Amino acid sequence: MAEADRDDLVSIIEDDNVDAEIPDILPLMPVRDIVVFTDMVLPLFVGREKSVRAVQEAVAKEGYLFLATQKDPAIENPNAEEIFSTGTVSRVLRMLKLPDGNVKILVQGFVKAKITQYTRKRSLYRVKYEMIEETPVEEIDLEVEALMRNVREHCEKILVLRGEMTGDVITVLQSVEEPGKLADLVASNLRLKIEDSQKLLEIIDPVKRLKNVNDLLAHEVQLSTMQAKIQSEVKDEISKSQRDYFLREQVRAIHRELGEQDENQQEYDEYQKRIKQAKMPKEADKEAAKQLKRLEKMHPDSAESTVV
Repeated sequence: MAEADRDDLVSIIEDDNVDAEIPDILPLMPVRDIVVFTDMVLPLFVGREKSVRAVQEAVAKEGYLFLATQKDPAIENPNAEEIFSTGTVSRVLRMLKLPDGNVKILVQGFVKAKITQYTRKRSLYRVKYEMIEETPVEEIDLEVEALMRNVREHCEKILVLRGEMTGDVITVLQSVEEPGKLADLVASNLRLKIEDSQKLLEIIDPVKRLKNVNDLLAHEVQLSTMQAKIQSEVKDEISKSQRDYFLREQVRAIHRELGEQDENQQEYDEYQKRIKQAKMPKEADKEAAKQLKRLEKMHPDSAESTVV
């Protein structure tokens, strides 16, 4: 996204009036490969006919849209049973019609909700829903504070291992002071499996949700650490192989400059000469050449024994 576009989107989000009353019935758009959390802002490409109609209806009215994840992303037209009932009432902040008939939208998760009834299923989905109110955390005690600090530290470790750590990320993590909002922020950026993300979305207690996020982060730290270690070992091995290869080539170049010949090469050439002079039967000659090749690879100075 270009810098000018990013500034434009920010102004739209800030200037939008979110005080409009949310209708009791909303158009539903199933989404694949992602679970939308509250306060999450993301772009979506919309191409399915029902989904395009749902977006158009939302934009024509108050701009609200119910986003729920489909259970199997491979299904082109999921029915009601193939869509999770818990999703997020979201607001369309911007819509762009594309030349191919598809649309691109920018949406923001507004409030968690559960579908109670499908009122329309043919040309598009419309649903009735119940908003899900979370249990408020009245006091951030030492245990919750320690949990929040642990989640932030795990996030920082993962981002460092991935090479994605920036000052802006740290600022955002430190600025979130509510357990539920921190859990949602981290969960929406964790690259989790759909099933894991959906389970987190459905946990109403914010502290319990944060504890689950912390467990997932701890596992991700172990995976990222192991991945970084493997990549480092592979890189070191490749570097060593390349270094050995170039050193051998330099030694050979020195021998050539001095008009000398490598002792191993002399031995190899001598054996090759004897095999030719022996004029053995075809199979015996083939086996002798094979064994000679194997002998050459056994020499530490052989260039062919190194994989680069």
